[in-house]
Amino acid sequence: MQHLTSESIRDRVNVIQGTNFVTADPKIVLTTVLGSCVACCLFDPHAKVGGMNHFLLAQPREGMRSDNTEAERYGLFAMELLVNEMLKAGATRSTLRAHLYGGANMHAGMQAIGTSNARFAEDFLARDRIPLAHRDLGGTQARRVEFRAAMGQARCRLVEAEVPVEVRRPAVVHDQGEVELF
Repeated sequence: MQHLTSESIRDRVNVIQGTNFVTADPKIVLTTVLGSCVACCLFDPHAKVGGMNHFLLAQPREGMRSDNTEAERYGLFAMELLVNEMLKAGATRSTLRAHLYGGANMHAGMQAIGTSNARFAEDFLARDRIPLAHRDLGGTQARRVEFRAAMGQARCRLVEAEVPVEVRRPAVVHDQGEVELF
């Protein structure tokens, strides 16, 4: 895997949930921060084009309807859109290579959304016969990803989550049957 350096980086594009970005410009770096979400970074080393997506959930929960306005939140739409945008930009399906990042299970005791997202992305790539060149998935920590898409260079760092200040309830003082909040 090649790594990013700070030399000759001109632009940074933040790829937020439900979006993707494809470029052939070697000076553009795509960035995102992921918790349970997954980002797929695709690269065609022959066409020198690459892109990144960022999806929130693998698929809608059972029984939930998904209309076109929220389709971009889900893995299938995000992955198909990224592949199609890569092909439009000159990539060839047979030479695509992928990196996957994210899929953390950030909160103990809650549904393993990150695991589901990661499994979906790996399965999608296998079905589409796109080789997975690198993965950094799972765990319990958020990640910051930087991807110089046109060159296929990536950097992924774990992000220390800030511990939220404990929310304290107002004190309740009982005084002669009255409740006073302060």
